[in-house]
Amino acid sequence: QLKERMRQALQAFNDTLSDNEAVEILPKGGGWIKVSPYEAQEEPTNLRYLKGHIQQRWWMTNLLDVLKEVDLRVGFTDSFASLTGQQRLSKDELQRRLLLCLFGLGTNTGLSSVSMGDHGVGYNHLQYTRRRFIGKDGLRRAIGQVVDATLAIKSPEIWGETATWCASDSKQFGAWSQNLRAQWHKRYRQSGVMVYWHVAKQSLCIHSQLKAPSSSEVSSMIEGVLRHCTAMQVDRNYVDTHGQSEVAFAFCNLLGFQLMPRFKNLHDQKLSLPDKGVAAKLDNLKWILSGVIDWKLIEREYDEMVKYATALRLGTAETEAILQRFTRNNHQHPTYKAFSELGRAIKTIFLCNYLMDEAVRIEINEGLNVVENWNSANHFIFYGNRGEISSNDVDAQEVSILAMHLLQACLVYINTLMVQEVLSEPQWVDRMTEADWRGLTPLFYLHVNPYGRFDLDMAQRIPFAS
Repeated sequence: QLKERMRQALQAFNDTLSDNEAVEILPKGGGWIKVSPYEAQEEPTNLRYLKGHIQQRWWMTNLLDVLKEVDLRVGFTDSFASLTGQQRLSKDELQRRLLLCLFGLGTNTGLSSVSMGDHGVGYNHLQYTRRRFIGKDGLRRAIGQVVDATLAIKSPEIWGETATWCASDSKQFGAWSQNLRAQWHKRYRQSGVMVYWHVAKQSLCIHSQLKAPSSSEVSSMIEGVLRHCTAMQVDRNYVDTHGQSEVAFAFCNLLGFQLMPRFKNLHDQKLSLPDKGVAAKLDNLKWILSGVIDWKLIEREYDEMVKYATALRLGTAETEAILQRFTRNNHQHPTYKAFSELGRAIKTIFLCNYLMDEAVRIEINEGLNVVENWNSANHFIFYGNRGEISSNDVDAQEVSILAMHLLQACLVYINTLMVQEVLSEPQWVDRMTEADWRGLTPLFYLHVNPYGRFDLDMAQRIPFAS
């Protein structure tokens, strides 16, 4: 089946190339793929006015109130159980302390700053709650709960149907030099740690991972798709050049989802052949054709490949530990060769579809822009200590990043309600254009105040019509 799909994709690309005005195959440099940029899409005209209206209606909503409102609606603080198995605090008191702790951790201001608010909870009480109740597993459960609740409240008439794709990319955060996970990154030209995000349609982040800069982005990409703790089903994942490889194409195919990268070095890519006889029928592609896939090797190593893929799916082995076996340093490994051959076949099919269809290229670019939009809000949420991770404790670092993820997910939940309430009014629906609907996102924060006094009034609510 895979061999036949390769033949069909190559033949279709060859036959349509003469009519494809955006793609050229040039002989220079041993074969060069030239892709013309597509026309810029129409700018949304009314989204700025929509956000301005929300800013006037819910002026200076405190970020702490956003966290509290989501908990009162969703109850994510129930995900935090005592790490010792014992609990003496009342439910209401524990809820107050958890919200204050999560706010201090998620904004990076710390528990000491949060304890200075007019809420009657001291620093020692917050420290006790942090040590006794807040861990990585509880935070991931809470994030999954908020994301699932956001999916449940989304109106299909406004946001469209629930997406089955996510886009993944990394973001560097500064860290103190004593931090054992911090490393110098040659691309960013500074020392720090990396956070790898998996973000779905409308800025819905379903998974986050704290990594060292030298760790594999491919393993992070696979880990996030397999381990996210939400109800969302992922059938394709968009990445940039650093999140893909031939081995990654093979693993994603065996694990049941499609890898869809945006190549920085697209001009250098080559197309593999399913067999030697096909080359004679592909005159338009002759400059970028490479070797024939070794199908016998794939058949011989297929059981081993399935074994490794199953270990990833079941979590019996770490993704990065398995992928470290299949790098160019171990290219003589027969299973690595088989993964590489299978990946070349899958990659060829993807490249043919990518170059044939401009809509696919636009779809991938839009998906990766969603991750960039998510990254742009990180500094607004994680503003304390100049956005640097100061702890040397690996668990404390991950807790801080997960708390920030939870805060940002709560902001998306509240903004979803606000946008839906405004767009329930006919005069706003009539103003929206196709470009406005396309660019609509619940991740904005002009109306939110993350600073000031940390006061927590459980009786005060954000005013919604319903």
